[in-house]
Amino acid sequence: MTYPDTITLARGAHEDRSDGLCLLEAVAWFAGESHSDHPACVSPVLAAYGRHLNDVLPDESRRLLIPFIPAMSHTAGDGLDKARGYLALDWLIRVYTPAWLDLAGLSAEAGQLRGLHRINDLITVRNAGPVVRMAADKATAAGTAARNAAWDAAGTAARTAAGPAAWDAAGTAAWDAAEDAARAAAWDAAWDAAETAARTAARNAARTAARNKLALTVTQLQDSAILLLSTMIHPEMTA
Repeated sequence: MTYPDTITLARGAHEDRSDGLCLLEAVAWFAGESHSDHPACVSPVLAAYGRHLNDVLPDESRRLLIPFIPAMSHTAGDGLDKARGYLALDWLIRVYTPAWLDLAGLSAEAGQLRGLHRINDLITVRNAGPVVRMAADKATAAGTAARNAAWDAAGTAARTAAGPAAWDAAGTAAWDAAEDAARAAAWDAAWDAAETAARTAARNAARTAARNKLALTVTQLQDSAILLLSTMIHPEMTA
């Protein structure tokens, strides 16, 4: 199929293909399914991540998702969704959150999160919990003086950095109730820490240097989120 050379991925869902295509609608087209952003051929975890990632990326970066279309079309029912959920949670805790903590001047806490063992099972989730909660507490304390406008600006930056995409993917993973309860502590703390750290970092966004740092962090996390998509397609290849 030759469409990847000419296709343009667009933000959001579309009424029909003449209206445009998002990533998941393009996968449905490739697989010969009817027009939908919920194609049956795609893992629900991967689809949740792909839909949100498609919408937060800028146009040029969204083009980088096109090569993943064929591989995504063979992922439904492959038994790898639990691994995909852990990959998304690991990215939130060890990549996304530390990036914002660094920007907020909490480099020691960022280093502790990066130094955690890869989040790939129930034990690593439990072990990560106290470390992530401590980082969240430090970020909360550091952010108490931030003005509301700066918090809003940083909240927007955090969203465009693809954190919610990973959140959706991990939340869609079909884990049992015990795992859900165990991961909740690390999960919620990671999100709180990242959001508060992002808002803290934007506190001085009126300065050009601060704005540039914020934009650089968003771009770096978007690039990392695209790499995460590739990893989530074939989680069995993760060491």
